Amino acid sequence: MCARKVVVALGGNALEEKGLPPTAASQLKIVKKTAELLADISCKHYELAIVHGNGPQVGRIVLASETAANIQKETPVMPFDVCGAMSQGYIGYHIQQALKDALRNRNRDVSVTTLVTQVVVDKGDPAFTKPTKPIGSFYTEEEAKKLESEKGYQMREDAGRGWRRVVPSPVPQRIVELSSIKTLWESTIVITCGGGGIPVIEHLDGSLEGVAAVIDKDLAAEKLAVDIEADVFLILTAVDKVCINFNQPNQKDLSHMTVRETIKYIEEGHFAPGSMLPKVMAGIKFARTFPGKKAIITSLDNAVAALEGKAGTTITMA
Repeated sequence: MCARKVVVALGGNALEEKGLPPTAASQLKIVKKTAELLADISCKHYELAIVHGNGPQVGRIVLASETAANIQKETPVMPFDVCGAMSQGYIGYHIQQALKDALRNRNRDVSVTTLVTQVVVDKGDPAFTKPTKPIGSFYTEEEAKKLESEKGYQMREDAGRGWRRVVPSPVPQRIVELSSIKTLWESTIVITCGGGGIPVIEHLDGSLEGVAAVIDKDLAAEKLAVDIEADVFLILTAVDKVCINFNQPNQKDLSHMTVRETIKYIEEGHFAPGSMLPKVMAGIKFARTFPGKKAIITSLDNAVAALEGKAGTTITMA
């Protein structure tokens, strides 16, 4: 029997926990718990690729760079795409170390490798004219206007907390290192497209250039799942099942949604734009591409049970 291919999209709760300080040490502690559950999936003889988010981490890298530049004027602020690459490296390092240990403790000899991954985006993507993703430090309005003038940043007021830089969130078009992922696939658990991938634009001569943007990690994971023809696209988040009427007396947990039903729920406004909406949209895209396959949304604790059809919410064409 052939092993089934699974692309796993890890939510932020797999890397950080509310109440713990946002340090590298606390992240590693949470990642070790995450790795135990990922190792359980591997021990069921699934072939895995892992895609993780990087929102808080890349924000802190940007903040550290900006703070250093403010203290020492000759220190340049790191470009945002470089900050994204740095976050891929250190988050991937934590996951691969913890996951390899968890696999070794189960006597399972599988390589784990982090691949710093670029993802091509369309320079004509409408997102570039309407940046929405806040990153980095908070500023006063006066400081924000100065940054707009001096650095060309686009700044927006953020929910009464101050002004922040905003960057675009374009749709992923092509995973640059896809051939390497495919080469490694059968022998290695690859941690790839971290934070949605480093967004790059492709010039006519084939050269690539990093841009200040953030790709949604669920959409990047869905792109990978399609490209490697995964059997299952597994989206792990903080809840066991997708629900409608969330946090209301008539909340209803859903074990299965067809694509048509999911679109109906989206139109009715059941899924929050910054939370569940990108996950169900990614699930729809995968199910539409492979009508006989399924996307699953569930919690990390229920991942194995969900793969066995005993938990979570599945999204299929029918």
